[in-house]
Amino acid sequence: MNTAVKETPPSTNQSVRFVIGVRILDQVKSALYNPGDLKLKVGKTVMVNTDQGLKMGVIASNKLPNFRQDSTFNRVLRLANDNDIQAENRRLQVEEKAKTLSSNKIAELKLPMNLSRVVHQPHMNKTIFFFTAEGRVDFRQLIRDLASNLRHRIEMRQVGVRDEAKVIGGYGVCGETLCCSTWLPDFTPVTIKMAKNQGLALNPSKISGVCGRLMCCLQYEHDNYKVLIKNLPRVNSQIQTPDGPGRTLKNEILEQRVVVLLEDESVMTYHLDELPKPQKSQNPQKP
Repeated sequence: MNTAVKETPPSTNQSVRFVIGVRILDQVKSALYNPGDLKLKVGKTVMVNTDQGLKMGVIASNKLPNFRQDSTFNRVLRLANDNDIQAENRRLQVEEKAKTLSSNKIAELKLPMNLSRVVHQPHMNKTIFFFTAEGRVDFRQLIRDLASNLRHRIEMRQVGVRDEAKVIGGYGVCGETLCCSTWLPDFTPVTIKMAKNQGLALNPSKISGVCGRLMCCLQYEHDNYKVLIKNLPRVNSQIQTPDGPGRTLKNEILEQRVVVLLEDESVMTYHLDELPKPQKSQNPQKP
C-alpha cells in the first residue's frame, strides 16, 4: 500500500526567528531582511531583492528577534561577489553620465526645474530622474534628448522638497541627522500655529528645516504645549496680579510663569499659581 508523502511547506514569516538590518548603498535608512541560513556579519556586503529590483547593501545590524510575525521580509540572496561589484560600478557610471547630461540639457533648455538625483534600474533598462519644481514643467524635449543619448527608457519624477530632503539626508540646526532621513516614518502636517503655541520667534531661518519648510520637530511636543498654555493669559491682555493690574508681556510656557508690566511701569514675573484664576474678560490663551 502506497503511503502519500506530504511536501514540506515553504518557510513563512512565522518560522523566521531572527531578522537583520540591511542598508542599501544609496539609502540612509536600513530595512529588515530575512537572513535565511546565511552566516552574516555587520559590515558585509550582500545582494537583496527590493521593490526596485536587485540591490547591493551592507549589513547594518546583527540578528534581531522577529517580533513582527505578521510582516513579510525579503530574503538576503547572497554575499556580494566580484560580478555584483562590477555591475554596481557600471550602474554608478551610468547614473553619473545621466546626471551630467541631464543637468546640461536642463540649463540649455532653460527649464524651471532642479535635478536632485538620478537612479538607474538595469533590470528594467530604465533611468529615473528625480526633480523639484514650483509647478508643472514641459520636459518633453528633455526626455527626447536624454533617450537619444542614453539609449534606454527615461522617466521624469517630480517630488516635494520634503521627500527629497528625506532621500538626500543632511544635518539640522540641532546638529543631528535629519529626522526624516533616519527614523521619521511619515510626514504629518506642520503649521505655523505650532510655533506660536511654543512661544518661538517666527523667524523663517529659525523654524525652517533644510528643505525650506517648517521643521518636523515642531509637532513633537505640540500636544504638551497645548496643555501648558491652556490657562496662561494671552500676550498683551490685562490681568490682575498680587501687586495690582498689569499687562502681559510674555509667557514662559515651560516654567508656567507670566511676565507682567504693572501700572507703575515696573516689570514683574509671576508663577501661574500666584495669579488669580483667569476671568473670561482676561482672555486666557487658547491652544
